[in-house]
Amino acid sequence: MEDGVAAPLRLCVRRSLAEPGSAAPATVRIGIRVPADVGCVEEAVELMARHCFAGAAPSRRTSFRLRVLLSEALTNSILFGASGDPNRTVGVSAELAAGTIRLQVTDDGPGFDPMAVTDPTSPSALRRPVGRGLFLIRNLADQVEFNAQGNTIWMTLPRA
Repeated sequence: MEDGVAAPLRLCVRRSLAEPGSAAPATVRIGIRVPADVGCVEEAVELMARHCFAGAAPSRRTSFRLRVLLSEALTNSILFGASGDPNRTVGVSAELAAGTIRLQVTDDGPGFDPMAVTDPTSPSALRRPVGRGLFLIRNLADQVEFNAQGNTIWMTLPRA
């Protein structure tokens, strides 16, 4: 970020070809580095969605799910992992296979224990301002995984 103006986001696309004679389809990997600035979330999400769905017509449900998953995971990484410091970045990537999209969001922060996050719908947590994003992620993704440190999240959903 120079003079208060965010640099444009840059997308990296890698296509891996299927092994000759293999029935496995090729996979596509796309990724961006996003400044740890919540003002960049919408642009990053739309850029990723546009490339995740290139050449495909996803259902409205899948399109909605991808956008919410990325928005929540990216916002959490920016605010909690990178402490909202726009000089730091958060990595966002997707691996596109024939029937699935596997999203990954990684920050350079200390991480957290996802099992220690209280269910925000429990009576004791209703007034707490944290945990809702992770709750949405767990309920919208088909599969959610974290690395041991808790600073990388993987979210899987159908591509259609």
